[in-house]
Amino acid sequence: MTQDELKALVGRAAVEHVVPGAVVGVGTGSTVNCFIDELAKIKDRIAGAVSSSQKSTERLQAHGIAVLDANQVDSLPVYIDGADEIDHGGHMIKGGGAALTREKIVADMAERFVCIADASKLVQTLGRFPLPVEVIPMASGLVSRRLRALGGQPRVREGVVTDNGNVILDVTGLEIRDPAAMESDINNWPGVVTVGIFARNRAKVCLLGTPEGVRRLDF
Repeated sequence: MTQDELKALVGRAAVEHVVPGAVVGVGTGSTVNCFIDELAKIKDRIAGAVSSSQKSTERLQAHGIAVLDANQVDSLPVYIDGADEIDHGGHMIKGGGAALTREKIVADMAERFVCIADASKLVQTLGRFPLPVEVIPMASGLVSRRLRALGGQPRVREGVVTDNGNVILDVTGLEIRDPAAMESDINNWPGVVTVGIFARNRAKVCLLGTPEGVRRLDF
């Protein structure tokens, strides 16, 4: 199966985790686009969605799905999103689509994070995928120096401004052996909006697309 076929497979499987009558948290990215297209088929059975990006909002609305402001919703039973990498503990790297801050906000509202991904995203140790860090523009130099002190090689993602008006640093060369500690450390640096390590908001379930079908991992 192609990567696109695997994404479509897990997008369909994710619909089974949507709670009828509730608002669903919806992430960002190509795998999530497949989920949104499947969600449209049951849109009359949900109360709406909270979206993590403008692109997802537009796709949801194009399907006639009501998108609610996060401030209108106290909590969500489930948040469904992809990952750039996920390890065997449910920790993830996210932010390849530059929506990491809003993704983390919606994830924090949810009782359960369901990650949808193809099998290539499952890794032993996070860090092969460049780690995104959203920073306030005036702090990009300061944060870059601190990331280099950790052994990383940060680069500003050219031509990208987040939905929040900030820049993304993509960091290569890191082996993230303690995701929770690194997430907490980097998030405390002045100028960092958030780092794309999802350890505090790790996945509870991963629906992994494989040539043999959808493989479910519980964490």
